[in-house]
Amino acid sequence: ALTVLGVPVDAEMLDQGADLYAENCASCHGADLEGQPDWRRRLDNGRMPAPPHDETGHTWHHADQQLFDITKNGLASVVPGYESDMPVFEGILSDAEITAILGYIKSTWPERERNYQAEITSKNEEGS
Repeated sequence: ALTVLGVPVDAEMLDQGADLYAENCASCHGADLEGQPDWRRRLDNGRMPAPPHDETGHTWHHADQQLFDITKNGLASVVPGYESDMPVFEGILSDAEITAILGYIKSTWPERERNYQAEITSKNEEGS
């Protein structure tokens, strides 16, 4: 069963997550989670384009808590000093809304990527 931070993802959460993603994330990360073109190459401002959140990107390489922290507090909360065009969503999205968005994103991944990410999340929760 799909979970985010230990919370089971149900149909209502998926619907909410899809709507919130469309409103808050799709303008940069793409309506189909495809990311910005040429997302591996730095922009003229030295920052990285928005990566895809589908299986072609690296979102599924990260534990739930890390994805949550990046969304709520920005990339610099995970990589100190990192500059990004991504806004901080604290005060814009509630914790439950961020969790719903992550549930929606995770629901689009093939089983292999979901299983890999679940393992990363499990190891992260164990503190290893």
